[in-house]
Amino acid sequence: MSDGPVVRSVVILIGPMSAGKSTIAPLLADALGLERVEMDTLRWAYYDEIGYDRVLELQIAQQEGWPGLLRYWKPFEAHAVERAVAEHRNCIFDFGASHSVYEDQGLFQRVQQALAPFRYVVLLLPSPDLALSVRIVNERFSQEIEATGQEVNPELLEMNALFCRHPSNRQLATKVVYTLDHTPEQTCAEIVRWIEGEGGVVTDPVCPRRRV
Repeated sequence: MSDGPVVRSVVILIGPMSAGKSTIAPLLADALGLERVEMDTLRWAYYDEIGYDRVLELQIAQQEGWPGLLRYWKPFEAHAVERAVAEHRNCIFDFGASHSVYEDQGLFQRVQQALAPFRYVVLLLPSPDLALSVRIVNERFSQEIEATGQEVNPELLEMNALFCRHPSNRQLATKVVYTLDHTPEQTCAEIVRWIEGEGGVVTDPVCPRRRV
């Protein structure tokens, strides 16, 4: 955690795909009276600030698949995290799964520094057993994809396994919450109790300008 002022007006949810972030975020927003902010909605405008190339993105996708895209995204994701947390207060952040996972130490340190002031960074996982967590989130993710009539890309499942196992998430989190055998409402209540025990949400009366 940062040695400077502690930010208690923001709750940040991180974790792999299908860990429950998009389900828990609106429940927390209602419970705490905060706005919900989705990184996956904000990110493209932030990416564009530093020259995101959609033509190159398509070429990489065709030639290298999802692993290549993930590598291309990384510096843009780090920039998006820095910009988003600088611009928003009084909110629940729902991070995209890859925005908290970095192989490059320089990029990781940038994100770590950006999140350091924030007291409530919650990693959602099904279980402390990482192999079980991988199986559960990938089963959920596969069911979500199949429900749309699409085929499940094995590369996406491998990426999600990386998101579960990578140490970045635990290093960034100030709290790990395990969701197995808990309803979303029970998980929300657990997070709220923890926040209240840590001093609660303290809203920021002077909010940075929000991107619309």
